[in-house]
Amino acid sequence: MNSAQALFDLSEEVALVTGGSRGLGLEIAEGLAEAGASLMLLARREEWLRPAVSDLRERGYRVEGMVCDVSQPGQVEAAVKWTLEVYGQIDILVNNAGVTWGAKAEEMPLEKWKMVLEVNLTGAFLFCQAVGRHMIERRFGRIINIASINGIYGGLILKETHLSGYVASKAGLIGLTQELAARWACHNIRVNAIAPGYFETRMTEKIWEAAQKKMEEDVPMGRCGSEGEMKGVAIFLASAASDYVTGQTIVVDGGATLV
Repeated sequence: MNSAQALFDLSEEVALVTGGSRGLGLEIAEGLAEAGASLMLLARREEWLRPAVSDLRERGYRVEGMVCDVSQPGQVEAAVKWTLEVYGQIDILVNNAGVTWGAKAEEMPLEKWKMVLEVNLTGAFLFCQAVGRHMIERRFGRIINIASINGIYGGLILKETHLSGYVASKAGLIGLTQELAARWACHNIRVNAIAPGYFETRMTEKIWEAAQKKMEEDVPMGRCGSEGEMKGVAIFLASAASDYVTGQTIVVDGGATLV
């Protein structure tokens, strides 16, 4: 039986993190590196990616970075290919890249609906597919999809926001997580999701004041998520500590989904 410390050790493992240049993606990547993993960070913009890679390297972590639009199949394949060339393996995949567009469903421009679905859901599928082939061949892998509490019960926690595309994409990602977990368990691949509540990120900056007020008034823990509170869950799902956990969505929301 492994010790508790060994169960969470990610030394000798490689993690590919999409949307890894800032926000929750960078926090998750940082946590995986602190647990010993080598990193491949992907982001859409070089100006966000470069400082994240440099900072992690300065702190002694092994990390590479690549610009990648997850909605583009060719770029996905190139990112996976390069990661394998650099590291020789991919043990952990974190599908974190995401976008949103606020508009009432009856007014949502079709091109914005497609944009959100293509990044949040199709992009995650493309990476699961490309990395999954490698993991199936190795008979080992751990996939973590970053969903949202909005994918569980819709966007009414903030009634003034209208997020039909985002909600649909995150609900679809939870369903994809369950399907792949069921299909790939026989290949020793575990697939789980994390559904965060409201954390302060670029995506939530326009609604942050309203979100804080709502959390303080109505959520059991009385606050939004704080920096560092995604790390532990991600390390758990990426490590041997969760070897008998698959197809699950772990909610990190201070109890928001309870009320």
